[in-house]
Amino acid sequence: MAALTFDVDAESPVLAEGRRHAESAMAMTHQAFGPKVGVPRILQMLKDVGQPATFFIPGVTAERYPQMVEQVLESGHEIAHHSHTHRQAVHLTLDEERRDFDLAMKALGRFGITPKGHRAAMWQPSWQTPSLVAEFGLKYDSSLMDSDTPYLIETESGTVAELPPHWSLDDWEQYAFLPEPRLGEIIQSPTIVADMWINEIDAMRRHGSLFMLTCHPFLTGRAGRLEALRKVIETAADWGDVRFTTCESLADAALADPALVPAPLVPITVSEDLYPDY
Repeated sequence: MAALTFDVDAESPVLAEGRRHAESAMAMTHQAFGPKVGVPRILQMLKDVGQPATFFIPGVTAERYPQMVEQVLESGHEIAHHSHTHRQAVHLTLDEERRDFDLAMKALGRFGITPKGHRAAMWQPSWQTPSLVAEFGLKYDSSLMDSDTPYLIETESGTVAELPPHWSLDDWEQYAFLPEPRLGEIIQSPTIVADMWINEIDAMRRHGSLFMLTCHPFLTGRAGRLEALRKVIETAADWGDVRFTTCESLADAALADPALVPAPLVPITVSEDLYPDY
């Protein structure tokens, strides 16, 4: 199982650190590269290799770059929910998270999009996020890291599929660099990154794991990095037993699998005696 996913964050993760960063022409243009240049390049590469993908787009990004959203739609790829503002749900109240979730649904809805899945900003959901996903009628979440295969979460609003990601399969940890705000400090060689991801997907073939690759157009949209990603995809496709699919298709398969038993997501209770520091 393998999925190619692209988080089209644009300016949102920088602004989530404080709206003062809008005054930085460097930071804003650095992020704008994603929807302006990265997404069209990625769409062409996906067409070249003949593979589907899922694009997680924050509401504010969709509103700022409507032409980019239309390009993704015209290319036939899935568009999914990625919050509205890219603020981390773990730092929001339930009402604030619900409002942000709803704003993103409305922003995507203006394009005729009914998203089927959600990914929390910075993979920082709250314990209530899966229930919100079900409440808004979505099929899946892709934010939690306690497995490397799909599983089902039972919530008070219904059952959702969880499609686990991981930091090792994220280009942010490999390429992100900004002096302010400090959202990353490493610029890795695309050759090293491609080798790491090829080794990972090869191992996952043996273990029956989900290769959930997460890339950001403002990072992987850069030329050398995009060619490294092309190498990963073409290498895996040549093996003959790796099938790339959308997150919605993975969720449908998980929800239809009788071997997967839904279970609630249970918050951890921590003793103040053992862990006095809050």
